[in-house]
Amino acid sequence: MSNNWALHDLGGKVTQILSEVPDAAEDHHLGRPFLTAYQIAIALVERFPESVQDLDYPLGGLGTGQQNSLAQYVAQNLSREIHAGRLPDIEGGFLSNQYLNDITFNHGSELVRSSLTGTKFTLSMYRLR
Repeated sequence: MSNNWALHDLGGKVTQILSEVPDAAEDHHLGRPFLTAYQIAIALVERFPESVQDLDYPLGGLGTGQQNSLAQYVAQNLSREIHAGRLPDIEGGFLSNQYLNDITFNHGSELVRSSLTGTKFTLSMYRLR
């Protein structure tokens, strides 16, 4: 586990973010909506800037020119924490790139395009159980 992940209680902050995602249809049999690692990273930047400042990662997305990003950091740590049983209330999944051309996220006035669409990699997504 990353020292900064624990130091800033990012697992707790992500749990809070996921708990506040509005249900599209309350009590629907498919359950709560998922957020991608990009959406979680954007929420962390907007709601907890002091916590992500220490991480020193760009948000991520197509054209950033950097291999490591906050979205990637979030996905890696959530996967690790879920697998270790430290985040039992969060479940993860993948969104396939099959037939997917582009995904764009809003971050303030900036549009962030996923760097994973059109690649062999899938997009990680998470929700509260």
